[in-house]
Amino acid sequence: MRRLALVLAVALVAVPAATARPDADPGVTGTTIKLGATMPLSGPAVLFGALGPGANAYFQHVNAGGGVNGRKLQLVIRDDAYDPARTITETRRLVQEDDVFAMFASVGTANNLAVRPMLNAMKVPQLFVGDGSSALSGKPSAAPWTMGYLPSYVGEGAMYGRNIKRTRPRAKIAVLAEDSPLGTDLLAGLKRALGRSGARIVAVQTHDPAAVDVASQVASLKASGADTLMLFTTPLFFIRGAIAVNKLGWKPQLYVNSISIEPSVMSTAAASAPRVVADAISMVWLKDPTNPRWAKDKGVRLYKQLMGRYCRGCRVGDVYHYAGMAFAYTMVDALRKAGRNLTRASLLRAATHLTERDNPFLLPGVVVHTTPTSYYPIAKAQLYRYRKGRWQPFSGLLGATG
Repeated sequence: MRRLALVLAVALVAVPAATARPDADPGVTGTTIKLGATMPLSGPAVLFGALGPGANAYFQHVNAGGGVNGRKLQLVIRDDAYDPARTITETRRLVQEDDVFAMFASVGTANNLAVRPMLNAMKVPQLFVGDGSSALSGKPSAAPWTMGYLPSYVGEGAMYGRNIKRTRPRAKIAVLAEDSPLGTDLLAGLKRALGRSGARIVAVQTHDPAAVDVASQVASLKASGADTLMLFTTPLFFIRGAIAVNKLGWKPQLYVNSISIEPSVMSTAAASAPRVVADAISMVWLKDPTNPRWAKDKGVRLYKQLMGRYCRGCRVGDVYHYAGMAFAYTMVDALRKAGRNLTRASLLRAATHLTERDNPFLLPGVVVHTTPTSYYPIAKAQLYRYRKGRWQPFSGLLGATG
């Protein structure tokens, strides 16, 4: 609750007014830039709300150094409880009442898709949002003002498929997928990579994002005789799925999609289903600030320093906070490149021409790269295995574009 209070405080903070330039777009004055975000500060996906305070801590660090081209950043966050209907309401408030310059890092595929038509019609940048779906970022020409930040979900599924073809060529695969673009894209990428190989999908079960349990789906998947299980879902249902697998005494090789592998989520799953999550495989593109191997890394040290200074009371080990800083670093990069004569159009131009090799929060070698026809900023990642309570790499950088 304390963390949520801090995030809500960000939304309510008052920034001293400054006279806007007569030709300025909304949200920009001579001294400030106001950004907006919708995040689940309540509801079933509340864990993702930690992106906000992490991003805000980095913005405060930038402000302490003079801001972006002389302007201080203000982040206004509104709670949508992961409900697309509320996302529409809160986004409209941010744009029409709060006069934000751009939307940044809003969370959720359905949520961002719900407001994309409105924001594109108004030519409001909707940038670096928490999504990697083909529905959102697959066709930039259809919605040029909207860009995700996460690696392609199709590409992630394909990474798992290629790994299975190489290491488990006769695998019988079961899939539990959220009934949403998240699950659909991951499954599509898996199928694409498997092709006509000996490894095959023998069962697929989906679940409603608002479901209470997935035990019946997991029981059906076990009955298929599968020896490999994909959990393509959000953290809550990953945990519930792992518990259901454990209760059935099933021990498949487990693959977990990357949005659900935050260390505290894994610890919770491991506490109830240790045999199930042992040796689980996932895709990683961020450093893990809880892992001793990064203890002396400059990005992790900066993260911990900024959290202690600007996010007191926040849990430093929460990787969603850490991810928020990675998002914020790229947003600051784009704002700087947009120039002093800042407009929504100049920000979009900058955001679609990025080659960012120095984001300190990403894994070494991961480059943020965009073009007007490529709206997936993160195109490479590594495969990790969960052993002895930590994610450990077992591959080099691999393509994550599908």
